[in-house]
Amino acid sequence: MTRWTVECLTVGPLQMNAWLVHDPDSGEAALIDPGDEPERLLARLDDLGCRLRWLVATHGHFDHVGAAADVQRRHDLPLLIHAEDRFLVEGMPEHQAMYGLPTSEVPRLETSLGPDTEIVLGEGRMRIAEVPGHSPGHVMLAWDGHAIVGDVIFAGSIGRTDLPGGDFPTLERSIRTHIYDLPDETVLHPGHGPDTTVGRERAANPYVPGV
Repeated sequence: MTRWTVECLTVGPLQMNAWLVHDPDSGEAALIDPGDEPERLLARLDDLGCRLRWLVATHGHFDHVGAAADVQRRHDLPLLIHAEDRFLVEGMPEHQAMYGLPTSEVPRLETSLGPDTEIVLGEGRMRIAEVPGHSPGHVMLAWDGHAIVGDVIFAGSIGRTDLPGGDFPTLERSIRTHIYDLPDETVLHPGHGPDTTVGRERAANPYVPGV
């Protein structure tokens, strides 16, 4: 059983949840979905006194990766992302401009994120599952009793499927195959809004009801 701490920092105009996972035994940390407010993210890393070992994105939408290049200026790490979402990150400045938002620098990418990726903090390891549907290269990161699910599923809702690369049947299959298959007590840490659990969503999610 890991002793990791999980901290949510809600950032940016779209109120996206960045997740800081810290292993107090080794002092190592992973920053997942560095979407905005890089100064705040970096300050929290400094406050904890931890060593950032991993910079990861669940998917490539700009609200989840917009601060990555600024974080990289302090921490020389690539942004790990699934290869199928490279086009979203590379198109980030245009997408931000379409929403009338300031544009961000495209970060340095490593597009090897997938089920064979080793995300290790101290003695623990995150499991990676491919969960497309909201975007073609969306992934979930899971460990003992926890899963960071990005924009696949929310408390009482699911991710949009009307954006480039989105597809509802694919999203539904991802939820049923990879999320509803987890133990009921697993805490789901979404990309927006409050935490929920697998059991709660399987029982009451109106968009993908459990069967």
